[in-house]
Amino acid sequence: MNTPIYDFVQNYIKSNTARLHMPGHKGVSFLGCEALDITEIKGADELYAPTGIIRESEENATHLFGTAKTVYSAGGSSQSINAMLYLAYLRADKTRRPYVLAGRNAHKSFIYALAKLDADVKWLYPENSGSICSCIVTAEMLEKSLKEMEYKPFAVYITSPDYLGGMSNIESLAKVCRNYSIPLLVDNAHGSYLKFCEKDMHPISLGADMCCDSAHKTLPVLTGGGYLHIAKDDKYGFSQNVINAMAIFGSTSPSYLILQSLDLCNRYIDKKIRNDIENCAEKVAELKCFINSKGLSIISAEPLKLTIDFRGINLDFKCILRENRIEFEYADDDFAVFMFTPQNSQEDFDKLKKAFENVGEINKDNYQNIEFPESEQVMTIRQAVFTESEKIDVENATDRVCASPTVSCPPAIPITVSGERITEKHIELFKKYKIEKILVVK
Repeated sequence: MNTPIYDFVQNYIKSNTARLHMPGHKGVSFLGCEALDITEIKGADELYAPTGIIRESEENATHLFGTAKTVYSAGGSSQSINAMLYLAYLRADKTRRPYVLAGRNAHKSFIYALAKLDADVKWLYPENSGSICSCIVTAEMLEKSLKEMEYKPFAVYITSPDYLGGMSNIESLAKVCRNYSIPLLVDNAHGSYLKFCEKDMHPISLGADMCCDSAHKTLPVLTGGGYLHIAKDDKYGFSQNVINAMAIFGSTSPSYLILQSLDLCNRYIDKKIRNDIENCAEKVAELKCFINSKGLSIISAEPLKLTIDFRGINLDFKCILRENRIEFEYADDDFAVFMFTPQNSQEDFDKLKKAFENVGEINKDNYQNIEFPESEQVMTIRQAVFTESEKIDVENATDRVCASPTVSCPPAIPITVSGERITEKHIELFKKYKIEKILVVK
């Protein structure tokens, strides 16, 4: 498969052209990558008006993912989340307050997108969860909620895979959405590789109408590289306005380093990825079996993610990991998350195995699953985000109204959402997740 963006930049470097244009480093090496870093010069095309090499590269990605249209993001999944909500919002009935029906483990960029659009959210709460990161939504849950709604949402929004590797049944959710003529949007930030597993598990292949991928999370792409995919049948006509939607929420100076890495990734997907993913998934499965044999529980269904459940176990696992020179993707007091790709070496697998080889007998104490408190929305999300706020200690936040969500990234999943009243139950969760300060409406 050709790589038009990368090839253009390589030829530009060889041409020894005087760079009397942005960026200011002029291709002179400080980090080592500057020669590759260009702007929208003649022939380089334009991300939000592609007619040349970028269009050709995006058409390659569209072919590989089997979509009506796949476009590049240089702003990660956050940009794509904004864009796909905007596209669905354009179809909303504005005679009533537009809202999205969403799983409660949505990323904070989802909340900020609703603030920009001045749209509301109604939540699908998990029936049983051990973490704010997880909210498996079933078709039965979705059907029940839709039947109870006074009027239809302009979209259903699901996060799958979630941060712990849990996966909702997208195929069954898509059937429900089709029956109600509601577009299904999926935050697939952690699952771009799922298209190329032995069994295709990508949301867009399973019936989602739009989904975003953070290519940089699980593919060999630079940080910030992502995709917005539109389903092959495109029954809502989203592809007609997708470029404009991305432009509204993206920088006018997208990184050509990121675009080149997305471009080169097309060739990797075309030539190598399926075999590489199959081999990597086998190694992860073997590692999961080994860790299970040590008395620890694995909860991730996602093939290349390993999540260990440490609830009720008195074990300083973070210290054990760092002593073995292992840096995890995410860990709280209950779970540790490890993300693998074919680019991990055998040594990486061996290090994690060695870290748990000498773990003694595991004794589990009783523990309680967390519950997301159902919250009272007293202001719209937009009102709360765009109102003057103050930062206070969480101990003093009872009955105050959340302004902007206060949560680190990862996992960037809000405990209270903008406009919600904060209760004692929320404060207990803030303390559990080591959040000491919160922004509240003045």
